[in-house]
Parts: sequence; C-alpha cells; structure tokens
Amino acid sequence: MKKIVITGVAGFLGSHLAKDLLNEGHHVVGIDNFISGRKENLLTLSNQHFSFLELDASDQDLIHHPQLVNINEIYHLASPASPKFYQQFPFETINVNTTGTRNMLEIAKRCGAKMVYTSTSEAYGDPLRHPQSESYRGNVNTWGPRACYDEAKRMGEVLCYLYFTKHNVQIKVARIFNTYSAGLANDDGRVISNFVTQALKGQDITVYGDGKQTRSFCYVTDTIRGLKLLMEKESANGEIMNLGNPNEIPILTVAQLVKSLSNSNSSITFHPLPKDDPKVRRPVIEKAKGLLGWEPRVTLEEGLKVTIQQYKEKLNL
Repeated sequence: MKKIVITGVAGFLGSHLAKDLLNEGHHVVGIDNFISGRKENLLTLSNQHFSFLELDASDQDLIHHPQLVNINEIYHLASPASPKFYQQFPFETINVNTTGTRNMLEIAKRCGAKMVYTSTSEAYGDPLRHPQSESYRGNVNTWGPRACYDEAKRMGEVLCYLYFTKHNVQIKVARIFNTYSAGLANDDGRVISNFVTQALKGQDITVYGDGKQTRSFCYVTDTIRGLKLLMEKESANGEIMNLGNPNEIPILTVAQLVKSLSNSNSSITFHPLPKDDPKVRRPVIEKAKGLLGWEPRVTLEEGLKVTIQQYKEKLNL
C-alpha cells in the first residue's frame, strides 16, 4: 500500500483520482481549502484508507504537518482551473501554484517521494504555433485577466525544474487540455458544463465569439489514466507532458453536438469573446505515446452522451 497525497482532492480531477487510488488499495491523504473544490465530491471517498486535511496547500505550516510523513507519491492538483474561479480568486491561484508547489516539492524532497504537478495547456497562451508540442514556449499575456492562472502555472513549472535539477526530486509535469465529464459542477463556468446545463434546461447555449475557436476535449478517465502513468514511469522524471485529445473541434460544433445529443430546443446565441481567449488549441501527444504508451480512448460523442445522462440525473430531469 502506498501513501499518496492529493492536493485539490475536493476538485473535479482530484476526487476522481482519489477514488481510483482508494479502489486500488492505497492510503490517500487529501488536502483542500474548498475555494473551488466541493465538499460533496468527498462523499464518494468514505474509506478507512482516506484521511482529509482542510488546509491551504500554500500554508507554510503544511510542510511540517504530522500526517505528511512517509509519503510515497504526491499529486499536486490544487488550483482553481475555470476562469470563473481563478479570476474571482487571482491571488489564491498564484499562491497555490507557486508557494503551494514549493511546499509540495519540499515534502517530496524530504520523503523521497515522486510527484506529479498538473500544469495546463494555458501555458501556451494564445498560441502562434499550431498544434502545440511541449517544446513550444507559448504566447502568454502577463497583463490581462487570465495571467494569474497562466503565469502562475508556468512559475510552478519553473519550481519543478529547479527541484529536479538541484535536488533530484522525481518530478513530472502534466500540461492538461480541457478535461470534462459530469463531475464538473453545473456552475463551473467551463464550456462543456455550460453547454450541457443550458441545453438540458432549455436555456440559450452561449457561444463566445463566432464559435470558430477550437479546443481539444479529453474525457476524465483518459486524463486520470495519463496522470497515473506519468507518476508510474521512471522515464518521465524531469519531463513536461501534454495530456489531451488531439481531436480538435470548433466550439460552435461542440454546441451543436450537445444540442443534438440532448434533444434540446435551446437556441445558440453569440456573445463577445473574452480577452486573451485562445483561438486554437490542440496538443501534440507523441511524447505521451512514446514515454507512457498513452493516448485518449473515449471519443467526444461517447463522453458527451455519458455526461449528458449524468447531468440529467443531477438536475432531476
């Protein structure tokens, strides 16, 4: 049995990952301060091998917490990830990805633990190179509403690089591209949760810009499998890895697909594009294929069908 720490355990990815690891028989120590995580996400984690610390990962005292000893693995997932939340909590977002990342790296260094840090495709900003490989350095605006997230994640990557090169910490970085499932809260503010909720409620489906901007959507089970493989593979130490679906799709097409699959009578309406919203997004995943043997298995239509059905149940429709 491994002792595994997950920061952001009450979040979308954190709770999915914790459930998987508990089912495999590991002891999980979850950390969350509920800024964007949800207490109801912890209800499925009732297990004798699960312990929870309601703490901020950026709290300096966390390093010396008596439960954070003899750790084998750390998944540092804590951070608001939706623009709705990181723009509401910009300083907290910066802190958890900088001070919080350093705290987790210090614990990993002390315990000799392996660590995965979840960065983001937003590290590429509004990319001038398409599709995006890990070698692309990005086109990020430091003076805008998304910078608190984009630049904080990039700084977190710098800290990981330093602890890998100077302290030999077994660190791996995942740049995650648009993960979805019904585990996203209805009011999360991300595109899939917005579209499905609006379609099922008969509300206008709100598309920003002309809808021609593209994204690559990865179902949660594929992302979780990628994170676990990243942790497992020694060949991934000191590497940055794209985890996402290379099937690129325009946002308007996603809206139309959600409307069709949910048999919705909603209208699709168009609204001004938010500042610094990326126009294109598609990962190159050859590195993940080669080092991890990983690629997505769930198609967008398959994932949306499951998501729509589960949202119907959540909304009592």
